[in-house]
Amino acid sequence: MIGFKYISCLNFDRVGIITLNRPEKRNALSFDLISELKIAFEKYETDEQVNVIILKANGTAFCAGADIADLQKLQNYSYEENLIDSNHLKELFLRIYTLKKVVIAQVQGHALAGGCGLVTVCDFAFAVPEAKFGYPEVKIGFIPAMVMIFLLRKIGEAKAKQLLLSGENFSAEQAVHMGLVYEVISKQNLETHVMEFAKRLIHTNSSHAMMLTKQMITKLHSMSLQESLSFAADMNARARESYDFKKGISAFLRKEKLDW
Repeated sequence: MIGFKYISCLNFDRVGIITLNRPEKRNALSFDLISELKIAFEKYETDEQVNVIILKANGTAFCAGADIADLQKLQNYSYEENLIDSNHLKELFLRIYTLKKVVIAQVQGHALAGGCGLVTVCDFAFAVPEAKFGYPEVKIGFIPAMVMIFLLRKIGEAKAKQLLLSGENFSAEQAVHMGLVYEVISKQNLETHVMEFAKRLIHTNSSHAMMLTKQMITKLHSMSLQESLSFAADMNARARESYDFKKGISAFLRKEKLDW
């Protein structure tokens, strides 16, 4: 993969690891960092040697949200310039959310505002007990516009309203109860635990089946009941034609344990 300035990438045993690498800026989301993330996720999506992706960070914070320098510039932006900047972040969130491969957030520190948005659009999130989460945009006269779309899908309207309208930070344990975080793991065990989870997905689940399942989950929200059932029937039929399905059914019937 090409070299990056604000992130690093590594392939390990079918796991693609993307690391935010601006620890001196608490991994804040600058325009350039967002650009690099979009490229990295696009590359890993088409990399046949990668089945699952881990998003992690160096330093004490996972991601503190928007870069202060960028926020200062926004005050003088025209509507057209602000729209370009907004679309840039939207494209990153949408890229992660709709990615064909499972994305796991490894949260070793605070994830706030846009940083919490990154966690929201990942399929799984593991966090240390000390991590704080929050969408504090309303406290500075701003709105969590992009992340709101994904948060409503993920945890529902009532809980999303509480988080977005209060702007208050919340703990990793609270994030688990709300469905934003999958599991809380001690700092010393986080990296090992997340890697073991990623490898378990790779070896016990069909990557093709996970891809189709994620694709369906993404699309079903916008469909009527009849449309969703027709879509489900079509996907069911397509899945049955796949090599993975035939391999899985054959192993099941022979009572053989599969290692994908």
